[in-house]
Amino acid sequence: MNGLQAYQRVNTQTSITDADPHKLIQLLYAGAIERINMAKARMQAKDYEGKGKLITKVIEIIGGLRSFLDFEKGGELAMRLEGLYEYMERTLFEANAKNDPAKLDEVANLLRQIKEGWDGIRDEAVTAVTSPQV
Repeated sequence: MNGLQAYQRVNTQTSITDADPHKLIQLLYAGAIERINMAKARMQAKDYEGKGKLITKVIEIIGGLRSFLDFEKGGELAMRLEGLYEYMERTLFEANAKNDPAKLDEVANLLRQIKEGWDGIRDEAVTAVTSPQV
């Protein structure tokens, strides 16, 4: 499943038709973090079915983020992100199986840190896309 399909499956209200690739990834990070928070609330309410569905959506979003990795252009950074995404997926599986909110918090914090970095390069990324290459 590609990143666009993963985002569409999370069923957010934000329109993706106008989103550039950088914005789409920002939305994926935000959607994943939001669903982790929702899953934690479902876990605390002992709604294990709801929690499981939300965690599954987060895993799908992370899979979508992985599909955007460009190992040719991204090199070592892309490889490190892939490893981190794999770790997050495993940790989410454990959080789901063990009803462990601390593991949800761990993944949410990792996603927030990556999102902050991604948000920080927004202007540079948009300029690179809209400026003609020399």
